[in-house]
Amino acid sequence: MQDQRIENIATVAVNITKVLVIIYLGFVEVFKMGKLVREKLDTEFDISRKWATQNYSILKKRLAKQKVAGVIEN
Repeated sequence: MQDQRIENIATVAVNITKVLVIIYLGFVEVFKMGKLVREKLDTEFDISRKWATQNYSILKKRLAKQKVAGVIEN
């Protein structure tokens, strides 16, 4: 009777440990995926930032030319 009770407690402890390990490994994988996504997005944002900077520069030059030509009044 006592041995069976100890066996049941050990079984429950092992099952709880298994669940905790699975949860831990799940969190590790989620953080790995998050890191990879962040790296990919940083690359995309960098490309977009460069593109926006170039287009803003072009726009400023055009506006300056129009202002010199008298097309735009401030």
